[in-house]
Amino acid sequence: MLDRLSSSQEDLECEDSATAGCTRIGDCHDRQVVTVTGTLRTVTLRPRAGVPALEAELFDGSAALDVVWLGRRSIVGIEPGRKLIASGRISMSRGRRVLFNPKYELRPLGRE
Repeated sequence: MLDRLSSSQEDLECEDSATAGCTRIGDCHDRQVVTVTGTLRTVTLRPRAGVPALEAELFDGSAALDVVWLGRRSIVGIEPGRKLIASGRISMSRGRRVLFNPKYELRPLGRE
């Protein structure tokens, strides 16, 4: 208990992703199929090639990745501060890790 109180938020998020059986984002490589978990930092609507795209930054304490849903303007429950588990193939875009149209699971509110 004392360790959790003295740990930084980033350390706690890394620990949570390890216990969930997910790959740490910092350990993900281009074209690798992964399951990651973390907290959504930002959610924005940003068109890509004339198509609406909902983009969110997922952070797990080790690194961040962009989660992009093409053709979507909004998704109920996708909001900053929400925890989720996402699965898909990592790609690299402008030096950042990206998951396009991932399979995802929102974590229940109140357990965060």
